[in-house]
Amino acid sequence: MPYYEYKCNECGEKFTVKESFEEHGHKRVKCPKCESRKTERVIGAVFAKTSKKS
Repeated sequence: MPYYEYKCNECGEKFTVKESFEEHGHKRVKCPKCESRKTERVIGAVFAKTSKKS
């Protein structure tokens, strides 16, 4: 499951949310600090974790 970075437009808190592809984009994410739903996704570094060893 991928991790997405968000920023709250109310308090400025940056946080990470683990969402499935089906969940992502279907609801507004709530800020864990002030509980506002005025959040936006921040484009950050992408990483993938696999179960296979390289």
